[in-house]
Amino acid sequence: MTTLITSDQQASCRMGCGACCIAPSISSPIPGMPDGKPSGVRCVQLNEQNLCMLFGDPRRPAVCRQFDFDKEVCGEHREEALATLYGWETATAG
Repeated sequence: MTTLITSDQQASCRMGCGACCIAPSISSPIPGMPDGKPSGVRCVQLNEQNLCMLFGDPRRPAVCRQFDFDKEVCGEHREEALATLYGWETATAG
């Protein structure tokens, strides 16, 4: 589980959220998705409980390993996280 320590509290990923495995595009290869994945496509490594099946596996893409919970990104619930990440994807799409 990834964590971010803030000045006044510790926050951690919401188990079963999976927003970061759905909303953003990922250009690096993922096992089962050799060309990466487009925005809005569910990663094949995201199981039915919205948990990454590659967590802790060296084959997990670096971009995924580097993503940490951040209240500004993840908000209060999964729908907020999806909206923020889709917004960023749209704003940075070229």
